[in-house]
Amino acid sequence: MASLHFLDWAVITVYFLAMAWLGFSFSKKNKDTEEYFVGGRRFKGWVVGLSLVGTSISSVSFLAYPADAYYTAWIRMLLNFLMPVAGAIAIYLFIPFYRAGRKTSAYQYLGLRFGEGIRMYGSIAYIIGQFVRLAVVLFLVSKLLNTMLGWDIWVCIVVAGIVVSVYTIAGGIDAVVWTDVIQTLVLIFGGLVIFWIILRQIPGGIGLIIDVAVEDGKLAFSEREGDTLVPLSWGWSLSKKTGLMILLLGLVNWLQEFGTDQNVVQRYCGAVSDKEARKAVWWTVWARLPIWALFMFLGTSMYVFFKFNPTVPAMEMLSGAQKPEGILPYFVMEYMPPGLSGLVIAAVVAAAMSSLDSSMNAISAVFVTDMYRNRICKDKDEKHYLFVSRLTATVAAVVMIVFATVLAYSQTKTIQDTVLILTSIIGSGLLGLFSFGFFTKMGDSRSVGLGVVATICFTIYVLLGQNGFVPMPAFDLYYTTIVANILMFVVSFVAALVIKRSKTAPSLDNLTVWTMVKSK
Repeated sequence: MASLHFLDWAVITVYFLAMAWLGFSFSKKNKDTEEYFVGGRRFKGWVVGLSLVGTSISSVSFLAYPADAYYTAWIRMLLNFLMPVAGAIAIYLFIPFYRAGRKTSAYQYLGLRFGEGIRMYGSIAYIIGQFVRLAVVLFLVSKLLNTMLGWDIWVCIVVAGIVVSVYTIAGGIDAVVWTDVIQTLVLIFGGLVIFWIILRQIPGGIGLIIDVAVEDGKLAFSEREGDTLVPLSWGWSLSKKTGLMILLLGLVNWLQEFGTDQNVVQRYCGAVSDKEARKAVWWTVWARLPIWALFMFLGTSMYVFFKFNPTVPAMEMLSGAQKPEGILPYFVMEYMPPGLSGLVIAAVVAAAMSSLDSSMNAISAVFVTDMYRNRICKDKDEKHYLFVSRLTATVAAVVMIVFATVLAYSQTKTIQDTVLILTSIIGSGLLGLFSFGFFTKMGDSRSVGLGVVATICFTIYVLLGQNGFVPMPAFDLYYTTIVANILMFVVSFVAALVIKRSKTAPSLDNLTVWTMVKSK
């Protein structure tokens, strides 16, 4: 690949320095954990919404969407079409539970509804999952920077890790939210710049792109089988991918994000009012859909571009001889003018940072709120809890950098696979768990505990089947999360029919849809 121009380095350097400066600017505001975790609960809806866009679009998405459209078609976009439905459900059913009682963590709800044991389970599962997410995202973006910048991968890991850690640890949620807003705008601008460059080099412009893409089936919802694109069927099936099942999977995934993800719940709690929290959901929904469509169309446009301007690397990525995720970096390094390449690299880094900073702050919020302040060390002053919050974020940063480095120099995927399997086992069925709490007046820690055990056993069975130790389940592994959440709900419900709710259990006021007091 071509080397970077001085202008590119200047753009990247300015971007990194600007993010660090923002963190220190916001650090002066942090006097207590209320400010550090929820920004004093004064964020406007549009700010929260755009920050959630940045959080959801990691550098993986930045590369994966164009790669999918380039190599196959638009099947990945199907997962997003029911996002507005999930957003509407979040607005009317989920947000009231988290906004009631000035909560900071999603798992405070589980403690009130099912007891401290279930709260601890949810908290630990979340923290483990986020540690894995931090390391994997940092590793992947550093691998990309290694390819594009030519630095040793450990240098990429340390530099990117330190920059995102500095402003997150210093500035708290204020820095996270506002840098995410900026990073979202950089991401959008970077995508538009790439599209503009492509259009300038295709004589027929957007009309030709659409004509060729339609003729070659690149705008359809199709799977690749060998060298052929095969349209999806639209029936109901657990044994293969179909259009309806992918839509359902997308709905479940978005409900899980909008209803149980601490990154999202923390932003709900940081909004200045219930009305602004609801606005935030619509902002993020209607911003994400066109952004993802833009990146899908970038992949389609690059397919048309390289059809008329074929190169060996581009053709190898189209055939599968090279990974198609390299198509966007290849285009950026070979066809973008000086200065703009640096801007796009900054956009890739921005996409990673907006995921990393949110997870680091969320880990700190869950640990301090649900574990340290609640069980380990009670009745300390805010100065103490703020110190522990920053210390926790620092530990998260160190773990992230160390584990990403281990992944980079591992000869096999064993470590990554092992930890991903562990988080999958522990964290399965969280949407089913929260939904049981939201939509029934039944159950306590005993019935829900059986649901947790059943779901973990199911996930272990699926993993054993995937590795050939037991007969495979009769469904496509793509739908494991759907089955796990249904299993969690059903087992908890059946167990609650047998094990009656304890008479000493706490009040259900504001904890179910049947007992929620409507907000004014």
